[in-house]
Amino acid sequence: MTESTLSAETTAYDGDPVFELHRGGKMAIAATASVSDRASLSMAYTPGVARVCTAIAEQPELARTFTWVPNTVAVVTDGTAVLGLGDIGPAAAMPVMEGKAVLFKEFGGVDSIPICLDTTDVDEIVETVIRMAPSFGGINLEDISAPRCFEIEDRLKEALDIPVFHDDQHGTAVVTLAALMNALKLTGRNPESTRVVISGSGAAGVAVAKILLEFGIKDLALLDRKGVISSTRSDLTASKKAIAEVTADITGRSGTLAEVLDGADVYVGLSGGTVPEELVATMADQAIVFAMANPNPEIHPDVAHKYASIVATGRSDFPNQINNVLAFPGIFRGAIDVHASSITEGMKLAAAQALAALVEDELSEVKIIPEPFDPRVGPAVAAAVADAARADGVARA
Repeated sequence: MTESTLSAETTAYDGDPVFELHRGGKMAIAATASVSDRASLSMAYTPGVARVCTAIAEQPELARTFTWVPNTVAVVTDGTAVLGLGDIGPAAAMPVMEGKAVLFKEFGGVDSIPICLDTTDVDEIVETVIRMAPSFGGINLEDISAPRCFEIEDRLKEALDIPVFHDDQHGTAVVTLAALMNALKLTGRNPESTRVVISGSGAAGVAVAKILLEFGIKDLALLDRKGVISSTRSDLTASKKAIAEVTADITGRSGTLAEVLDGADVYVGLSGGTVPEELVATMADQAIVFAMANPNPEIHPDVAHKYASIVATGRSDFPNQINNVLAFPGIFRGAIDVHASSITEGMKLAAAQALAALVEDELSEVKIIPEPFDPRVGPAVAAAVADAARADGVARA
């Protein structure tokens, strides 16, 4: 395509406020040091910079003080599971990765660089991230399809001594747990006796299941398109088999969504699709419905409210938005502040507890989670995560 043809193509978007906001990208690199004369040039670059390089070569830990590395996160994707758009490739994924980087800066004061890799091979992704890791203080994996995302994260966590965090899994899990903590409080339930149904066994569904188990939920059914995930099935991937062993294999639950939703206290939707109203009507009294598919929740809030006491979605135009931006900026801020070597389960639980606590004084059926623009969110999550990192023995500062 020639420049003139490209120019003609892009004019079709002139005046569209969404495209205008994205024109030229949503971020840029800004210098923190002024280079305005010979003296400042000689300190910012050669020969002065050589002194800093030599000092770091002799004491590598000085990089934490004299470079931007510790406060900079790589936002890495292969473009295979972007938002609800699916496998759209690395080029089309860039606007989302840029957006993620903007949110890191805005809500956590964390610098980040969007990196879209032109490979879907697990070995190549892992090797690439390992090789570029010395340039970053943390790795945020983003929009990588399941089940590959599980192996990629596990291998990187094993290989690197900096935080590795797959936000589609753990950011969703942290905010979901925070919202559920308050929903249980409002409805007078305790984790041990609460029946939970999670529809969707991708990255987010598996992570939500794991963190709810850590929190104390005992009766949990996780479903995919074929029904409850249990070891009685012969079609399970390794990740599904592992989660089956700590969910349905213990409770003995099996079957379809209709079968397990009957009498359930909590529905968590992370799958898309639609749940018929007649199934919602079979849930327990004072049910809790988190229908988080975007833009179309699995259960529309108007329908859910007929049968549920508390309803949450992933949308900003309804109360109780479960939004990852409440979690990942503060989690990385806290981890970076204490130079954590990893992000532990304890740090994730602490983040959820901090979020839930922020609305204690205004807790209601339409206020179970803070708003994204609540200025208390980032600092509260960061402080809780930092304390948990120290308690878990992964803090190095």
